[in-house]
Amino acid sequence: MNRARLRSEFPALAAEGPDGSVAYLDSACMSLVPRTVLAAMEEYYTQFPGCAGRSRHRFSTAAGERVEAARSAFSRWFGLGDAGPVVFLRNATEAINLVARGYPWRRGDRVLVSDQEHNSNLVVWQRLAEERRLRLHTFALEDDGRFDLDRFSAEVDRLRPRLISLFHTSNLDGRSLPVRAISEIARDRGAEVLLDGCQAAPHEAVDLKRIGASFYAVSAHKMLGPTGVGALLSAPGALDRIAPLNLGGETVEWSTQRTHRLRPPPYRFEAGLQNYAGILGAHAGLRFLARAGLEAVRRHQAALNRVATRALADEPRITILGPALPGDRPSILGFTLAGVDAHDVALFLDEGYRVLVRSGQHCVHSWYAERGLTGSVRASFYLYNTVDEVRRLVQGIQELLVRIPDRGGPRPLRANGPRSARSPERERRADPS
Repeated sequence: MNRARLRSEFPALAAEGPDGSVAYLDSACMSLVPRTVLAAMEEYYTQFPGCAGRSRHRFSTAAGERVEAARSAFSRWFGLGDAGPVVFLRNATEAINLVARGYPWRRGDRVLVSDQEHNSNLVVWQRLAEERRLRLHTFALEDDGRFDLDRFSAEVDRLRPRLISLFHTSNLDGRSLPVRAISEIARDRGAEVLLDGCQAAPHEAVDLKRIGASFYAVSAHKMLGPTGVGALLSAPGALDRIAPLNLGGETVEWSTQRTHRLRPPPYRFEAGLQNYAGILGAHAGLRFLARAGLEAVRRHQAALNRVATRALADEPRITILGPALPGDRPSILGFTLAGVDAHDVALFLDEGYRVLVRSGQHCVHSWYAERGLTGSVRASFYLYNTVDEVRRLVQGIQELLVRIPDRGGPRPLRANGPRSARSPERERRADPS
């Protein structure tokens, strides 16, 4: 797809202010929305604004047919065929919470997460450790992006977790985990795997049958879709073990004054009126990505990342987080700038260069706290970004380096070097047995 024509599909990029258009480099937080997604949502409200699956009239029938078409499309998109289990929810956070709170836990069951999880895949486990006496364990990742499968396998052997819950691609530094190998290790030890797919699904083809995870959570707002829509996908039969978080309309086959019968998955998890317009918008987002081609998207953003990384790699005050090679973190360039607060960097880039990046701790507060860091800057690339926008990013950073001289002092984390050894006391606190 021609880049100029593609960009014209996004209203937020088409509108120029007095200083020109913005360079939106924050798609890891939320992708922009194309006109076709907006049109699909408007079509629902203007042509068939009915309650899907409830009434028998034409509005309800049309809405229901399109929602089920969206469900089938998500199932196919993730390699599950036409009728894979797809639960529509508000976002990936709700999907993770559904699994966490609905799983048939036994007292003392163990859950294993990494030390770089988004709060959505950490806080719920901490709460369940208190409420249901689960045992939460943390697997420390190497700061340079490597993943030691042998060490991970040994840890799973030692802990024997019932569930392993990890990101597929990190929203902090863009690294991806070897999720198929992780699932194989888990399956061999009788554990199940839940993956946070928010940062992987917008950028690469995800075949859940091949990966072998039991559960996979995504959010539409990172896949060209609207906010307020997410999905939980699962292996066949996996949802049968999960209890619904909410009950009510559309979750039951029938009810009496004393009892009820639940509908089969996925419907038992979709209580009440759903965000039908959002679901149809999410489906339109998938169609747009299909036209663009995920492999082309990945190549494009990796090329943009190489331009930025090469321009900044030799600057001693900049520390790039995660893998050294941009091809190993194609959608994200995370970095710290010695002597400059991350929020100040973001404000300077916005006000001086109309470049929009994310600053702070990226909902991974635990990772920063462990290293004594206050935050970092994250530029994230997607299919609508251009080389010119990346050059503006680099130019802004270079000007900032000149404007704010190096005052010396300790440097932040050396992210591309080996991780320092953890003390026995710190290891014991982080990984109680």
